[in-house]
Amino acid sequence: MAKHHRPVFFIGPRACGKTSVGQRLARILQRRFIDTDQALQERCGCTIADMTARHGWEYFRDEESRTLELCTAPDTIIATGGGMVLRAANRDFMRRHGNVFYLCAPADILAARLCRNPIATQRPSLTGKSIAEEAADILRQRAPLYEGCARHIVDATLPLDALLRLIIHNI
Repeated sequence: MAKHHRPVFFIGPRACGKTSVGQRLARILQRRFIDTDQALQERCGCTIADMTARHGWEYFRDEESRTLELCTAPDTIIATGGGMVLRAANRDFMRRHGNVFYLCAPADILAARLCRNPIATQRPSLTGKSIAEEAADILRQRAPLYEGCARHIVDATLPLDALLRLIIHNI
């Protein structure tokens, strides 16, 4: 019988690399990859921007929590939405059920990545501020939550191969 491994959760703000790192890690370890934002949109049949516009952020956060629970299974690599840590129940769930990595990066790097990434236009603004101001504000607010939830804090500005070696060493 095959040995099963605890899920690996990647947490952090938008553009820290959760999806890119998670997809690559899943290929290397031959595990299933899930992006909770993508899974939520597929499950609900609309974009996050549409969902928050129609139903509000609280509804979205409820659906996000449901998606986290539905997606968690052994041998899974999971990239979470940037705000997944806002609810204590989600933080507790991830800590209890898996190995949590915080992909940490400075706000200026996150803002630069968001500006370069075309999908950024599909993400609803959380504050209505510029990308740079929003990245700094959100990181300032959420960094303690990411740090408190994570078993491992890793520098997301490392070259991808070095970052993956570090993560694999800590799984």
